[in-house]
Amino acid sequence: MERLRIDKWLWSARFFKTRTLAAEDIGKGRVEVNGQPAKAAREVKVGDTVAVRRDSVTRTVVVKGLSNLRGPAPVAQQLYEETAESLKAREDAAQQRRYAREPALSIEHGRPTKRGRRELDEAQKGWGDRWSASIDDD
Repeated sequence: MERLRIDKWLWSARFFKTRTLAAEDIGKGRVEVNGQPAKAAREVKVGDTVAVRRDSVTRTVVVKGLSNLRGPAPVAQQLYEETAESLKAREDAAQQRRYAREPALSIEHGRPTKRGRRELDEAQKGWGDRWSASIDDD
C-alpha cells in the first residue's frame, strides 16, 4: 500500500473516533496536507506533512506509515511523528490554559442567590407602587 485516503489515515492514526468525524473536519478546512487544504479523498503517502486543527491547537505530523485498520493506540502512534514545533505549541497552549482565569469568575451578573433576592425584595418595598426607581414629577 503506497497511498491511503486522508480520512481513513486520520481515523486509523486515532486523530478522530470515526471516519465521518474526520471527513467533517476535513470538509470544514481544518486539515491540511503539505500546506494545502485537503479533501476527504485526498491520498497521503509516507513522508507527507499533515496539519490537523482541533480545539484551537494545530498538530503537525509527518506520516511514517499507512494502515487502513484501526488498531491500539501504541500501534497508531507509530504511523506518524509529531514535529518539534507542534509539540512546543501544544505545550504552550496547555500552559496558557493552566494559568488562565476561571471562566466562571468573569460572570458579573446572573441569577441572584437566595440572599441577593431577599435584598432586592427589601429594596423594592421602599419604591412603593412605582414601576421604576426614577423620580416622578407629579
